[in-house]
Amino acid sequence: MAGSDKQVALIVGASRGIGRQVAIDLAKNGYAVVVSAKSTSDAYALKPFPPDPNSPQSTISTVEREIREAGGEATAITVDTRDYASVQRMVGQTVSIYGRLDVLIYNSGAIWWSSVENTPMKRFQLMQRVNVEGLYGTIQATLPYFKRNEWKGRIVVVSPPIYSRFFRGKTAYAMGKVGMSVLTKGLAMDWEREGKSNMAITSIWPATAIQSAATKSVEHENVKDLRKPTICSDAILAMLRAPVSQVNGCLELDEDFLRETGVTDFDKYSIILGAKPRRIMPAEFPDLTVKEQDDEGKRMDSTKLRASRM
Repeated sequence: MAGSDKQVALIVGASRGIGRQVAIDLAKNGYAVVVSAKSTSDAYALKPFPPDPNSPQSTISTVEREIREAGGEATAITVDTRDYASVQRMVGQTVSIYGRLDVLIYNSGAIWWSSVENTPMKRFQLMQRVNVEGLYGTIQATLPYFKRNEWKGRIVVVSPPIYSRFFRGKTAYAMGKVGMSVLTKGLAMDWEREGKSNMAITSIWPATAIQSAATKSVEHENVKDLRKPTICSDAILAMLRAPVSQVNGCLELDEDFLRETGVTDFDKYSIILGAKPRRIMPAEFPDLTVKEQDDEGKRMDSTKLRASRM
């Protein structure tokens, strides 16, 4: 176990786009980062370098090289988030190399936007396994290490606020992404009632479209409506610096959270200088709390029920 004096951040889904940018910017800000995804390559054989960050040539190997050549600390570890054993190996290797884990960022995701009728079962299953099951398994695998760290840590999940318009035209996709946000809300409440006051989990989602591999097919028409992924990495850095009470269980938008921290210049994030990208998210979201929020009734724990029957 080599150990590290730096805080250690594990970024899952870090080969391209937002995940790559988050890894690079966390490394610039003093984190030792583990970049994880399925894709690897011979980063030192690639020319020109670095590759287009939204192309298949961008892998966790090239991201690791980018960070190291910029003077940062990074390690690439492969993972298949559909395979819990693979997830456990990724987390175990992270702690074996660095001796600690302080931050988990889950950016891995599968996407298919269409009606239920036009979403094949295999595509639906892929999205649930990568988006919901992958996130749940990754968090499960990290919890023993956060416990070892006396429950001091942060988790950031790339998932949206919960509102009905998000379901339209992409129900199968929304079922998984909203499930990820439910996990953010639920785990945050667990930590609060368990007194884990130094743990926070937060969801983040773009307020406008972000330039990525997913936008390549429409960029020639809509590039003016795209922002750089740096807006997401800046927002995540701000979340990691914020007090636990300010971010735990929150479903945030990148622009809105940055605005709350005092950021006023958003022009620097536009792909086209001077453009005003169209906001794709609502200005306000429904309040998910109810007046009986704190009334849990008789608390039930299935692990204790099972133990009593054995």
